[in-house]
Amino acid sequence: MCGIAAVFGAPVERGRLESMNGAQSHRGPDASGVFLDPSGHGGLGHTRLAIIDLTEGAGQPMSDPSGRYWLSFNGEIYNYLELRAELGGEDSFQTSSDTEVLLRAYVRWGPSCLERFLGMFAFVIWDKEEKRLFSARDRFGVKPLYYAELPNGQLAIASEIKALFEAGVRPSAQESSWATYLSKGIYEHGADTFWNGIQRLEAGCVLEWSPGLLPSTRRWYDLVARVKARGYDVRADEVVTNEAIELIHESIGLRFRADVPVGLCVSGGLDSSLLVRAVLKEHGLSEKLRCFTFECGDPAYDETPWVRCLLGDTEMESVECPLRVEEVSDLADRVARNQEEPFGGIPTLGMAKVHQEARRSGVRVLLDGNGLDEGWGGYDYYQHAGTSAADAGRVQGAKSRSTRPDCLSQDFLRSTPDVPGLRPFEDEVMNLQVRDLLVTKIPRAMRFADRVSMLESREVREPFLDHRLVELGLCQPVERKIRHGQGKWLMREAARRLLPSEIREAPKRPVQTPQREWLRGPLKGWVDAKTNVALEAVGGAWLNPDAVRLALGEFQSGEIDNSFWVWQWVNLGLMIESFGEAFGAGR
Repeated sequence: MCGIAAVFGAPVERGRLESMNGAQSHRGPDASGVFLDPSGHGGLGHTRLAIIDLTEGAGQPMSDPSGRYWLSFNGEIYNYLELRAELGGEDSFQTSSDTEVLLRAYVRWGPSCLERFLGMFAFVIWDKEEKRLFSARDRFGVKPLYYAELPNGQLAIASEIKALFEAGVRPSAQESSWATYLSKGIYEHGADTFWNGIQRLEAGCVLEWSPGLLPSTRRWYDLVARVKARGYDVRADEVVTNEAIELIHESIGLRFRADVPVGLCVSGGLDSSLLVRAVLKEHGLSEKLRCFTFECGDPAYDETPWVRCLLGDTEMESVECPLRVEEVSDLADRVARNQEEPFGGIPTLGMAKVHQEARRSGVRVLLDGNGLDEGWGGYDYYQHAGTSAADAGRVQGAKSRSTRPDCLSQDFLRSTPDVPGLRPFEDEVMNLQVRDLLVTKIPRAMRFADRVSMLESREVREPFLDHRLVELGLCQPVERKIRHGQGKWLMREAARRLLPSEIREAPKRPVQTPQREWLRGPLKGWVDAKTNVALEAVGGAWLNPDAVRLALGEFQSGEIDNSFWVWQWVNLGLMIESFGEAFGAGR
């Protein structure tokens, strides 16, 4: 895992690329490099976290043997060994890295190489001869990439937004993105970010640029089109179950390719339980992997009994990663600065503790369980498809509303753009799944996971987001997703072969944290302080101070059970403290 920096359009300065590298050095503490095109039209920077081929020869930016093409790459191409064999000329490879395979694949097949990759990736390739940029991001946006046009007309690209600030972008809060977040609870806004002038290359998209032309983007992976082309899967349950199990095993096997220690992120839920047992089936019960589990010291939210049951007959090591209430303030400040956009509350801080512990344990790569709920129909609200109970702002485990648009100023509320519905299918469950995969849950989960892991220089891999498995799940009729009042029915059938009954039949549970209790209890003063920071900066312009204080009092007295909107105001306060000058227009 690594950090990408790039600037295009003469004159490109080495010092600027080095500053961009420095801003995201946590993404790649092992090495840092810069390439400048002698013409001055392009320059690449890179910070390296060595995972595959730990030698200096696998460092970046990397060129092909001719010196024409230069690459800065973040992520992993999991099927690099198979592609290397397909590319042939084994003796001509200079490294054993997936980086060199990616570059050779582009030189051989051009942009169509993307269709051959099984992986998570963002990369920038500069054609020194044609003075042409080609950049791409993986199918579900596991790895990030941002870009901005600089005041002098140059184009800057980076893995993190703070590196674009180093490139010359002036921090300025994007009001409409904040309005959409605060009124509707939407974290991701397609190509838009929470910053004026900074764009996100969307998942499954390509970015191209040449001197004298504006940057252009296009989609190279279209999930909806692929699912429509496949249609409903009419094969027998047993046939589909077998295929799903085979894909799970293959996906996990590919994601164990590394030259550094690999561990697992584990909770007591079905997804990570299925992950653990699939790993055991692949590697055997004696595999001495470390399994990391967040815990918060509250028995009501403790996942560790489920984890102990899951690991009881194995040699895997259970590593508990405690988060205590007195750590929240400092950790939230640190995470907010690195997220650069609003993040997901106490659960995200819990994952930050997991990666801190992984770093202390010397585990560089962790497999996680994201994607099964979205791909195979696991969320409770899928059972209410087509009704208001399945709206985008729904928070599982809470009865009251998740956002408080009534606490926003009317002018600010009117700046909220319409959020178009995504309903490409007649099947409303499929529409919800696609929304969660492309617009709401997966985009924000991937950003949260990337930032908290890379803050500790750790890599997270998502085997259940293998596009082949996701496409297979989406194409199933609704009765294979929801049956007898349970979601993920077919995945539960698959789990019968691997899991004890007390794990596979467990109901769907949201991430277990005492956020509500902490925010209205021991963290009450901290919540008040962060909310006051927000009110001092954007009260009247964005927030209605009287309404905010009234609602906060109702939450703290126990009249309201949903803490999502409380964390929104804390998030706003944290971002203002981290990037205060960016919110000047709101004062």
